[in-house]
Amino acid sequence: MKKIMLCCSSGMSTSLLVKKMQEEAARRGLDTDIRAYGASEFDIQMPHYQVVLLGPQVKYMLPDLKARAAGHGIPVDVINMMDYGMQRGDKVLDHALSLIA
Repeated sequence: MKKIMLCCSSGMSTSLLVKKMQEEAARRGLDTDIRAYGASEFDIQMPHYQVVLLGPQVKYMLPDLKARAAGHGIPVDVINMMDYGMQRGDKVLDHALSLIA
């Protein structure tokens, strides 16, 4: 199972994108667990996932969150702003999967 965490300021703005990613994963027959959380839950939730993608609105947090996840060997990256805005679940899923070792 591929475990993907999306993180934004409150966890709400990424929920629609999570749904699109889940639909795409199901279409591809992939076993995934994709969830969204607010940045305040990062330290609690991050260890349970294989990759964390940040919403563009919290891009400024990337260096700090990347450092906090490094000890767990979990990659952290920012979702492409265009893919985020257009709700391209397929592109964001591809990006997440490319980061999972």
